Amino acid sequence: MILRSPYPDVEIPEVPLPEFLFGAGFGDRGDAAAFIDGATGSSVTFDELTGMVTRIAAALHERGLRRGDVVALFAPNSPAWVAVFQGVLRANGIVTSANSLYSPAELAHQLTDSGATMLVTVSPFLDRATAAAAQAGLPDDAVVTLDPVDGRTSLVDLLGSSATPPELEVGPGDTAVLPYSSGTTGLAKGVVLTHRNLVANLLQFTPLGTTDETTRILAVLPFFHIYGMTVMMNHGLHRRATVVTMPRFDMAEFLRVVAEYRLNRLYIAPPVAVALAKHPLVDEHDLSCVDVIFSGAAPLDAELGHAVARRLGCVVLQGYGMTELSPVSHSMDERHPDDDLNGVGYAIPNVESKLVDPETGREVGPGERGELWVRGPNVMSGYLNNPSATAATLDADGFLHTGDVATVDERGFFRIVDRVKELIKYKGYQVPPAELEAVLLTHPGIADAAVIGVSDAEGEEVPKAFVVVQEGVTLTADDVMAFVAERLAPYKKVRVVEFLDAIPKSASGKILRKDLRARENA
Repeated sequence: MILRSPYPDVEIPEVPLPEFLFGAGFGDRGDAAAFIDGATGSSVTFDELTGMVTRIAAALHERGLRRGDVVALFAPNSPAWVAVFQGVLRANGIVTSANSLYSPAELAHQLTDSGATMLVTVSPFLDRATAAAAQAGLPDDAVVTLDPVDGRTSLVDLLGSSATPPELEVGPGDTAVLPYSSGTTGLAKGVVLTHRNLVANLLQFTPLGTTDETTRILAVLPFFHIYGMTVMMNHGLHRRATVVTMPRFDMAEFLRVVAEYRLNRLYIAPPVAVALAKHPLVDEHDLSCVDVIFSGAAPLDAELGHAVARRLGCVVLQGYGMTELSPVSHSMDERHPDDDLNGVGYAIPNVESKLVDPETGREVGPGERGELWVRGPNVMSGYLNNPSATAATLDADGFLHTGDVATVDERGFFRIVDRVKELIKYKGYQVPPAELEAVLLTHPGIADAAVIGVSDAEGEEVPKAFVVVQEGVTLTADDVMAFVAERLAPYKKVRVVEFLDAIPKSASGKILRKDLRARENA
């Protein structure tokens, strides 16, 4: 049973991303701030950014970059990150964005796998960047910095070029970006996203929101992740909004930037929601400017979301997506924000969905659980140099198998209930870790939590909770287990508890269950 989006299809122009974002100019928004560095206050206007992108494209072409060549970006969020990203695409190149936390070995894998010929970084990352470049066989002069470094080509040098920019030769079907999947299930894979994928997704989720020239967006989630790249950076440009960047999340700095720059739209992941709901520093800042908080990258518990909404007096929404979907496929409608926060909303325009029983392959209907399959113009071309992984994820009919278990109601409103490979099988019952985590986070003494399945003395798989306790609170394992037992069916009870200082998570906020499992096997 194929479920079409309840929204009418949007028309997708057959143009590459640079033409889509910059081709018409910025009119009376030209002198407005496009991007502001929240840490320093330095800003770049829309017209200034256009000039920077053109000069960077010319300089890269002068250095030998040609259509289809790959440039790796290994740096934290900043206006300069945006300029180089757009400049590479304008030079007919491809951007592969690298996780700022990567070790040299992890970065070297991405450089090698993507075929990158240049690496752009910042001086604090230079040791890791040069080590990775050497491992990947890149010459030393292939490493370029955003900030000035003696003996290195920097962004200042690129902007000083007097060369002529090349013609824009790429088409909608050409690869634009190669973000790498989070690697929560093995070695990170390059996701091939075309210019059409990115243009389509920007137009697909626009009708569900109200972002416009008056919007001031916080970009603390990393641009190297597709969520930050599409939903904050590119969508901000598309809608002529002002985007304020942060290089990393720090609670005090986060609150200062929101209050000082009067930001009205915050994109976050659930760990930030936990802090906004429970951290005492929140009460020391004027956050009355915030109208909308949008959570993505991992499931947001409804009670937690409502707690944030009450505390800040704003609307809290969430949606669903993944790197392979450019990334958005489902979203709550900002214009009708009263929907159940336990859900992720509706399929966006041009998207078809279906739910499939992962064990039987039977397509299921409203009210039944099934793996979410998605088809639309935002679906990736495949995994780079990995036909077997592509075939396992993208079927012959164009449906991407997300690996997430969902339900849908008669309205077409979707809820993500767990991961196919993360369900705990306890005495034949299916126990969703996400359900237990949601209950644990309602405990006022628990700051964060994660659940995995572990084997007990009899070899039975049982739920184990990893718990981070709020500062100043004392909890025992028995306290935690009793709290869950009072709220869920007996077969869903937490049976083992371990206290941690922090839950391991990816930069996008996903729980790294592989790291928790590794603790069990150590």
